[in-house]
Amino acid sequence: MHTSPLIQPGQGDSGGMNVYIREVAAALAHRGVQCTIYVRRWEASLPDEVHLEPGVDIVHIHAGQFDLKKEELPNILEEFTDKVAADINSRKSVDIIHANYWLSGIVGHRLKHKLNIPLVTTFHTLGEAKNETGDHESIERIVSEQKIIGCSEMIIANSLIEKMQLHSLYNAPNERVRVNPLGVEHAFFSPGNQKAARSALRLPNGPILMYVGRLQSLKGVEVAIKSLKEFENQEMTLLIVGDASGPQGESHKENLRALIEKLPSNKKVIFIPPQPHYILSTYYRAADIVLVPSRSESFGLVALESAACGTPVVAASVGGLKDLIDDGVTGILVNGWDPIDYKNAINQLLMNPLKSTEIAMNAAEKAKKYSWGQTAENLLSIYASILSEALVDCR
Repeated sequence: MHTSPLIQPGQGDSGGMNVYIREVAAALAHRGVQCTIYVRRWEASLPDEVHLEPGVDIVHIHAGQFDLKKEELPNILEEFTDKVAADINSRKSVDIIHANYWLSGIVGHRLKHKLNIPLVTTFHTLGEAKNETGDHESIERIVSEQKIIGCSEMIIANSLIEKMQLHSLYNAPNERVRVNPLGVEHAFFSPGNQKAARSALRLPNGPILMYVGRLQSLKGVEVAIKSLKEFENQEMTLLIVGDASGPQGESHKENLRALIEKLPSNKKVIFIPPQPHYILSTYYRAADIVLVPSRSESFGLVALESAACGTPVVAASVGGLKDLIDDGVTGILVNGWDPIDYKNAINQLLMNPLKSTEIAMNAAEKAKKYSWGQTAENLLSIYASILSEALVDCR
């Protein structure tokens, strides 16, 4: 409810979850499932309903003022729930409620009891996991997540690491947690010619590093900037594709600009606004290395997209990135966030083109195993198993 698949990922509160919802809904629709996505209306001009594609509709629910901040959304959950329930009742039938993120999980929990419909939840991020990184989440979120876990027929974890976190941090029963990795759209994200990509984007020669994502402390973009400083005499360019996010987003972006001003003149940082997939894939192909220095990741969609394009990834050894990347084989994992460690990992690839090419080829091959079609097939199997059982009693 706090964002929409209509919003370009990489800005505001829009990220990998937006991609997930849009792509999974489309893949389910291709398999004959009618999907209705409920989001909060954030602008008066939005239509009541958008037909995204055959079998996928987005319904805009007017709840609260249009300009509410994400932190204010818990105050309008009851209104949002009631209006979603009314819309569901107006439709022929709804078999499954699939909530994404903890706020939507609260709504899904209430709808389950109102309408007697089974609930599936994907959190995408966990409050307790973020707390472990020092990014403090509210008690309200933690308590709500615990209740949602206790009442969901099934919890979908994006990675094995997330499943382990659900068990260790929330005592989620193993039999009610399924791992279902995200996919990638290979029609866009596939290997290509680096020289042609750079020419098309008018990018400079020399080593190019790239960061893709929202500009917030959790994503560690400052680590990418600081790592440039460790390369004393080498010309280097860092592309930052994304925009400010969250209540501290703009101030964080200013802090990043202050770091950039301290870089030597042979280091260039270029800010690029969020890009649609058909252009973003060209940026991936243009880069030598993609950096993913996140402090927490339930999956790591950027790393998968980069791998699918045949561009090596240097990433933090956290969360789903540890599942996605085979260290030294399909990418390089870094323990911690010391810029020197990232510099050393980057150098392993820049100074050894043969190794870089081998890792890129291995990564692209592994990425072939991930598709949104497979993600949807797995979900259909999970949905079918739930529909054959009685509703879970909340604990």
